[in-house]
Amino acid sequence: MRSTSMARAYIVQALERLKHSREALATGNYPYVVRQCQEAVELLLKASLRLVGIEPPKWHDVGPVLRREAHRFPEWFRREVPRMARISRRLRREREPAMYGDEETGTPPNELYDKEDAEEALRWADYVASNVLRLYRELVGEELGSS
Repeated sequence: MRSTSMARAYIVQALERLKHSREALATGNYPYVVRQCQEAVELLLKASLRLVGIEPPKWHDVGPVLRREAHRFPEWFRREVPRMARISRRLRREREPAMYGDEETGTPPNELYDKEDAEEALRWADYVASNVLRLYRELVGEELGSS
């Protein structure tokens, strides 16, 4: 059974994170951009799983589940799954350092990330958002807006 209401809620939350990511990019808060983009991608991909009747796992990188269940999605979305799964994995690796820094070396987050890192994370998140918004629109018939 599809969980459209939960998928919709996840997408709305993800879009809000992307909005705040853009604000943070403009003010130079690059670690925050990376962290918010990771959360947005996680929510978006979990929404996509819910849209095709899959209960998402309770961990942050759902890329392996997305790959395994790719056959449940429309062909155009299935073609994008490998790239979205890579994005999920890469951003997942940045989740803690973007918030806490590198505790082992004592490097704070603002010394780990620069503008290029933040812009890349935002491009990745926007790419995932555009795919998931299209999927939602096709499966549910409702427009949610854009990132």
